[in-house]
Amino acid sequence: MKSMFQTAVMATKMSSLLKAGVLGVAASAFLPFSQASAAGDAAVGEKIGHTCLGCHGVQHYVNTYPTYHVPLIAGQHEAYLVAALQAYRAKTRSHPTMQANAALLTDENIADIAAWLSAQGAK
Repeated sequence: MKSMFQTAVMATKMSSLLKAGVLGVAASAFLPFSQASAAGDAAVGEKIGHTCLGCHGVQHYVNTYPTYHVPLIAGQHEAYLVAALQAYRAKTRSHPTMQANAALLTDENIADIAAWLSAQGAK
């Protein structure tokens, strides 16, 4: 059985974690918008990003290495796509295949691809 002191310490830790979590979620809500540059050109994005659907347009697709369920991204929020591609390019988001693909993209390419994919609507 836990003492009152242990219970109080645990409650304080949980409270601190909860506050940190809430603040983190609130702060991250603004992050994609601050990282996103000017709106991309969806027509250009279709030309350069159509190959994304080779993996991200296949229902229930799982790639071989690393073994990973590949999400469908048509209709995803534009700012999220921009932030994700920038993070893969910077190697702060982990996935070797996506890091390799994103390394080839400029900020303008990323904005264009995100504009096109977000305009597709959920498929």
